[in-house]
Amino acid sequence: MAPSPTGTLHVGTARAALFNWLVARHSQGTFIVRIDDTDRERSTPEFEEEILGSLRWLGLDWDEGVGVGGPHGTYRQSDRLERYRQVAEELVAAGLAYHDNREPDVLEDLRRRAQKEGKHPGHYIRRPEEPATSGPIRLSVPEDAPVVFEDMVRGTVTFEPQDIDDFVILRSDGTPTYHLASTVDDVDYEISHVARGEDLLPSTPKHILLTRALGASEPVYAHLPLLFGSDGKKLSKRHGATALSEYRDQGYLPEAVFNYLAILGWSPDGETTVFSREEAVAAFDLNDVNKSPAVFDPEKLAWMNGEYVRALEAAKFSRMARPFVEAACGRALSDDEWMRFEEIAHLVQERTRLLPEAGEQVIFLFEDVDEYDEKSWAKVMTKEGVADVLDAGLAVLTGLEHWNTEAIESALRSLPERLEIGAGKVFQPLRISVTGSSVSPPLFESLAALGRIPTLARIERARGLLG
Repeated sequence: MAPSPTGTLHVGTARAALFNWLVARHSQGTFIVRIDDTDRERSTPEFEEEILGSLRWLGLDWDEGVGVGGPHGTYRQSDRLERYRQVAEELVAAGLAYHDNREPDVLEDLRRRAQKEGKHPGHYIRRPEEPATSGPIRLSVPEDAPVVFEDMVRGTVTFEPQDIDDFVILRSDGTPTYHLASTVDDVDYEISHVARGEDLLPSTPKHILLTRALGASEPVYAHLPLLFGSDGKKLSKRHGATALSEYRDQGYLPEAVFNYLAILGWSPDGETTVFSREEAVAAFDLNDVNKSPAVFDPEKLAWMNGEYVRALEAAKFSRMARPFVEAACGRALSDDEWMRFEEIAHLVQERTRLLPEAGEQVIFLFEDVDEYDEKSWAKVMTKEGVADVLDAGLAVLTGLEHWNTEAIESALRSLPERLEIGAGKVFQPLRISVTGSSVSPPLFESLAALGRIPTLARIERARGLLG
């Protein structure tokens, strides 16, 4: 995994990291995280920390790399610039690369001439009779043989020589291109497998040629299908959040995101969608990855997150939900206040997909209802007979000797028959009066947790608004 710290960690890059991690863990191998920070103008320590933090949140630990060290010293490309320059000059000395100081427009004319005559691009670009001693360094690409390799996802892949230019490996300012830095790192760090997005497939023949020029064996490649939105286009911000950290902040569980990213192009048996980290490690094989683009569906991710939320131990759910409940209230809650939440926490958990929803469901427990959901009020509270329902509700609740779920339920369940109307026409007006919305945890438990005095006060207030 070699992210560039020029932005946040994209979910597509996170999926590639996850697949690499699964390969390493399945085969008892070594997962390495190095940082591609040769773009000094755009790379920042803040982005690097965001990327590494996102990987840790997802549960991807690494055996070598930035932050953990390893036998190869540094794992940050900006610390290895001299190594890349050394390799480039050694390739020049061996006759496998050359300096080029010509202008871009001249080079483009030569490429067109070679293309017109059906010759390799390097046929006219190279100048062995008058070698340059400055400018960028280009690799001499063989003209007589295609680059063929076996991709674990795509099968046999072939690149014809005329489609591979004599590409730059070291710029005139002495900085390496992605091709050189990545390949030298792969060789030096003894990388055996590289799983990355198929958008990098055109780079692979260049990396293979460089690896061979260095006298090494190329790693096994697996080019993963890209992530698409539901509209069939490459995943981008127009489809919603694309940074992994945004999903963390929105209340997704790392286990759910891990599971969802894993099924984007793969599954343990072709059918199972919900599985544990351990089950994924045991079953994962890059040969089973689908070639077709994977569709990133936020709705399916939210559904899966709900599965994981409901599977949490009660105490863990309560602990994880508290920051989101307090955020909804706009303040910290006392332990006494929090006991109200814990009274109905199990009911909230059953109805929560994303942790912020827990706050939305229970804010009525901690903040007075001074306004009502407009749609809920218009749909329910403007109907004929609502005032009579609230009057009857007040009467039976005021007369309760004990304020608990059982007593409240017993009192309110008698009203539909007495008033000769459906249960929904009784319970929904009471729910809106007390919580401000037609959507909340179960009514009887909610009233018990809220308490007698605020419950009666809110019903009276709503009744007063009806005239």
